[in-house]
Amino acid sequence: MYKKQIAITLGVMCLALTACIIIQLKTVSNSNTTISQSLKENSLRDEVLKWKEKYDSVYEELTNSTANLEKVRKQATQNDTTSMAKQQEITLNNMLLGLTEVTGPGLEITLADNNTGLNKDGSEVLDISSQIVHNDDLLQVINALNNAGAEAISINGQRVIQTSSITCEGNIIKINGQRISSPFKIKAIGSPGLLSGSLNMIGGYLYYMKEDGVNVETKQSESIIVEAYNGVISYKYIKLKK
Repeated sequence: MYKKQIAITLGVMCLALTACIIIQLKTVSNSNTTISQSLKENSLRDEVLKWKEKYDSVYEELTNSTANLEKVRKQATQNDTTSMAKQQEITLNNMLLGLTEVTGPGLEITLADNNTGLNKDGSEVLDISSQIVHNDDLLQVINALNNAGAEAISINGQRVIQTSSITCEGNIIKINGQRISSPFKIKAIGSPGLLSGSLNMIGGYLYYMKEDGVNVETKQSESIIVEAYNGVISYKYIKLKK
């Protein structure tokens, strides 16, 4: 009987101990969950504060930039003479660089391949390539126009500037990286008589092209429009001297 009472007592104590352990585990689990949530809330709060600081900083920069812009505008309106002079200088520089469309008197030249394969006297051409306009021909004409004082030149709408390239890739001619083909219409602004005379006189380059059988037409005009250069001008080597 005594042993039975001891066993019952131990069983009750074990049951009570187990219940205490379970309650303790639940308490710890709830505590960890609460701590984890608290840490997450703190992290989010810190992140919000950081973004608010960034926003305040950017907003301050925007406010300062707006104020500086307004000052520049006021200065520009207060000194119209200086502003107009600078604008005129920029316009002139762009014109000289070829970045704007220009007009004036000059010469129009049309060069076209002769596809007949015949000379002026009707005989067959021995070298057909002599009656085809090559990139070298265009370069020679451009150089002759420049030597005669041309101030602006274009070929098939492509403005010729200091950095322009005229290349041949197979049977394709490229200027400023753009494909062009026969007929080639060259427009040059300058003295019409001087430009025409320098190229068409005996010994001029157009004179020899006509003799070879290339189709050549020239027209003097008091109003020629030369297109603007639409590419990007970049320099690799020159720098401003300090």
